[in-house]
Amino acid sequence: MLSKIFSCCFLGLEGYCVEIETFISNGLPSCSIVGLPDASVNESKERVRSAVKNSGYEFPLSRITVNMAPADIRKEGAFYDLPIALGILLSSGQISPACSLEDTAFIGELSLGGQLKSVKGVLTMAIALKQMGFAKIVLPEENVEEAYMVEGMKVYGIKSLANAADLLQNPDRFVSGKVKDKGAGNAPPSGPKLDLCDVKGQENAKRALEIAAAGMHNIILIGPPGSGKTMLAKRLPTILPDLNPEQALEVTKIYSIAGKLKGKSVIKIPPFRTPHHTISAASLVGGGALPKPGEISLAHHGVLYLDEMPEFPRRSLEALRQPVENETITVARVNATFSFPAKFLLAASSNPCPCGHYGDNKRECRCSPRDIQRYFGRISGPLMDRIDLQVEVSRVELEDLEQRSSGLTSSQVKERVIRARKIQYNRLKDKGIMYNSQLSIKDIEEICAVSSAAMEFVSNAYKKLALSARGYVKVLKLARTIADLEGRDSVGEADIAEALQYRISG
Repeated sequence: MLSKIFSCCFLGLEGYCVEIETFISNGLPSCSIVGLPDASVNESKERVRSAVKNSGYEFPLSRITVNMAPADIRKEGAFYDLPIALGILLSSGQISPACSLEDTAFIGELSLGGQLKSVKGVLTMAIALKQMGFAKIVLPEENVEEAYMVEGMKVYGIKSLANAADLLQNPDRFVSGKVKDKGAGNAPPSGPKLDLCDVKGQENAKRALEIAAAGMHNIILIGPPGSGKTMLAKRLPTILPDLNPEQALEVTKIYSIAGKLKGKSVIKIPPFRTPHHTISAASLVGGGALPKPGEISLAHHGVLYLDEMPEFPRRSLEALRQPVENETITVARVNATFSFPAKFLLAASSNPCPCGHYGDNKRECRCSPRDIQRYFGRISGPLMDRIDLQVEVSRVELEDLEQRSSGLTSSQVKERVIRARKIQYNRLKDKGIMYNSQLSIKDIEEICAVSSAAMEFVSNAYKKLALSARGYVKVLKLARTIADLEGRDSVGEADIAEALQYRISG
């Protein structure tokens, strides 16, 4: 007897319908899975055999053939266990559906006892299934909240294979799952709350963080150990606006595919990723036999912070050059080529030399010029040129440490950033971009008012400071953001001067 049941898979950030056909015929007892399955899918027949028996059903002692169509897409993952088990029960006549299954998809991993385990990528698959016309989705109870983010889908959360079989035969006994709103998916844990005012002194660096947050400009902090570089960078997310609904869904999809959602609702707070300096290039930008999102995609619409940037492998750093500029990363493998979003704010920190005291007026540097050159040589000139704000962070003086109050709070700075973002949005919405960091030189000429005196000033600076063409454009972008923060319609000489300061001080 032949049965047909629907499931789903995802490749990159896209979901695809998988039609699972099961045929049981006479012959020596065997179970074959065809349709380009990987090892985890091939192993599912052993999990299914045990789950079927432990759920009170008989596993047929016949020739079983399971076909997963389309056959030219590689299938990987354990979420085909449930549809394969149900297909065997349907084909063997042990259960019969009370209604058509044409609009229902089944997803879930089975334990040997027949219980269902949570799977990753449910949000991406639920979105794709809805677009393909499916009205119902049956999945593990732990994934109900994730699938319920997709409006218009009936979501049935079940605990075991026996529950799924009962659902097919008696659908009236089950009600589509409902979810309580838990707020932001990556809300910070309880404990001390980070605030920009915790940082004593370093007003110049705080101002640079504000500009970076307002225009999504990349930033690097360079200074001696203990000057507060990491402390400043960790407070950067506290001045970023919350994600809008479209951005939140994009980020949540990425975390769902990476298996990092873990029961959370929609992620509304910009992500903050801090990979260790031993990270490989593939882990940073994404990869694998079937490519998966890397750290730069997990930082989408948020911050990617590289602490002690020169300590990262040069190959990993050079892999950032293209996504920093294009806001996307394309990963090519033999089996497939995928593009992942990577619109992130790159924040980095570095010591000025291996010992950390070059330029320090209190401690003597022990490094030779060659040591310093070799140390910073790990960061290529083209990559450094893509970092908009290069900020010197000096040693904190005792007078600053003894102060009780230290400038604006994160909430106050965040309000200023939100106002500047609104100005940018109203100016750029017809261009399909959101931030000043995305402006091209043509956009600046067309829609950004720059005074003639300011243009003459930046032209002189371009010649005297030997800026690159990219550096010239980035100075104009920075100046535009500075003017937006101050509420000015046009860019003036003061804005250009401040922007130049951040380009050359590092």
